[in-house]
Amino acid sequence: MFQQTASKNQSGYRWIVFCLLAFGYLLVYFHRLCPAVVALDMQADLETSGALLGFLAAAYFYPYALMQLPSGLLSDSWGPRKTITVFFALAGAASIFLGMVGSLGLAILARILVGLGVAMLFVPTMKVMTSWFKTEEFARMTGILMAVGGLGAYTASRPLAWLSDLMGWRGSFIAIGALTLVVAAAIWTLVRNTPEEKGLPEVNRPDQENPGKTDTIGLAQGMRIVLSSRPFWFLAVWFFFSFSIFFSFGGLWGGPYLMHVYRFSKAEAGNILGMLALAMIVGSPFFSWLSDNVFRSRKKVIILASVVTLGLTIPLAFFPAAMNQPALYLLCFLLGLFNSAVVVVAFTTAKELFPVEIAGTSVGLANFFPFLGGAVAPPILGAILEVQEMTAAGYSAEAYSKAFLLYVIFALIALGASCFITETLKER
Repeated sequence: MFQQTASKNQSGYRWIVFCLLAFGYLLVYFHRLCPAVVALDMQADLETSGALLGFLAAAYFYPYALMQLPSGLLSDSWGPRKTITVFFALAGAASIFLGMVGSLGLAILARILVGLGVAMLFVPTMKVMTSWFKTEEFARMTGILMAVGGLGAYTASRPLAWLSDLMGWRGSFIAIGALTLVVAAAIWTLVRNTPEEKGLPEVNRPDQENPGKTDTIGLAQGMRIVLSSRPFWFLAVWFFFSFSIFFSFGGLWGGPYLMHVYRFSKAEAGNILGMLALAMIVGSPFFSWLSDNVFRSRKKVIILASVVTLGLTIPLAFFPAAMNQPALYLLCFLLGLFNSAVVVVAFTTAKELFPVEIAGTSVGLANFFPFLGGAVAPPILGAILEVQEMTAAGYSAEAYSKAFLLYVIFALIALGASCFITETLKER
């Protein structure tokens, strides 16, 4: 009787844990993509160039990429709850600081601190989920978490446009920073690293799932195994160039492009960019299902996504002013679907390439490369735009055409890399 009551309590409480961490992940995506909608307001207020605006948006990605492996180490030493709380509080304070700064240099510093703070949520959340959910539930819960991230990307589009119209871009960042602090406090108060810390029974017992297994692989050895693997580097190249497109367009230049070339208002541009988020919400579980049940392949799904992404970059690069509004909605939805939501399959591949003992190391190292792309690409596009002539209405369609030509090159390289990715599903 006691065991049944404990199991019921555990089942209920794990959803409190998951929902708080998932809401934190929603804010991670908001902070990641929020510059796109308010980019022009920030550029005018801070009196900066397009290239420097690109550095401002990219400043989030440098610490985020670099902290992926340390986040795992801190999760093991400090524990996930403490790691998330401390760094999420830093992100909240930095967002408030961003809303108050008066110079570009301080704004870049604030974005760096935001990126540093939110970088410490994803990997610790994965660690918490392994303790609170059964092994066979983990993939489904990861898909749900990624879908919530897509909801966070949506809040960085139309809702942020509405909020910035109401409060200004500065007031918006201050408000979101305050909310981030509240979530950090809630995670500290309610989240526990394991059910045992709450006085509940253990969910997964390693000795039952892997009887007789005592071998372990140390961190240094695991890193050597991953980094010396040729298949891993093809996947890393795909991650870098694919997400150079998504993060630079969805996280910064998509908003100015729609407002400059098509003369859309901030709200209209936010609605169109919201399709990126909608695609992530529906696409994350869809691609998991497609890989497991239709293609029965990881590699084929990634190749398909790479081909479609290449096709989507062509109108951006060669016909940037020729699309009507429905076409732009469709393009952004498909870009979110095939250039972002497919990441669920890619991370599964990164996990399956290596023994389960170093799955966290392999995923953490793989997760470095998309954010490295997000750090590198926005300033490069900004520099390309900066050398073009800018009118009173903004950059021209021809200027964006030259910048977006880089997307075609990125997509071609990603497609080439995808053809050499090792199939992992049939080998399991």
